[in-house]
Amino acid sequence: MAEVKSPVNLLFLRDDDLRQGIELLFFAYRDFTAKADETLLQYGFGRAHHRVIYFVGRNPGMTVSELLDILKITKQSLSRVLGQLVRQGFIVQRPGSTDRRQRLLSLTDRGAELERKLTEEQRALVAKAYRSAGAEAVEGFRKVLLGLINETDRERFTPRTQR
Repeated sequence: MAEVKSPVNLLFLRDDDLRQGIELLFFAYRDFTAKADETLLQYGFGRAHHRVIYFVGRNPGMTVSELLDILKITKQSLSRVLGQLVRQGFIVQRPGSTDRRQRLLSLTDRGAELERKLTEEQRALVAKAYRSAGAEAVEGFRKVLLGLINETDRERFTPRTQR
């Protein structure tokens, strides 16, 4: 049986291949965020609010410092967004049990419902693309995304047994 060759030599990517990858990322991000943006608009929120809600939902009890480390934004930017989410009852802050200066963040029931709604829309889109692409492509996509993020954040996705 003859071996099927890939139309792209992965060891030598032309400028057009790289530019197409960049373009695809722009279009994918636009479509990935479109429905969430519509939902956020109903609350007067933007993408910064979405990121805060998402990561606090994934990491209940995280500190403000940990959230700043993930988002890579200034304290001032986070303070504005976080303050609004706390005032409107989406996030609750409580002092740390060992260090009372720490502020531990968690979603309220209202926040968890919004996070679920936003994530549900995006999960459906990702699941559809994954099913269409197949398992091998999913793993390849994961490797590409890991290659795009910085080394510190990449460690978040490395199984603990490999660290």
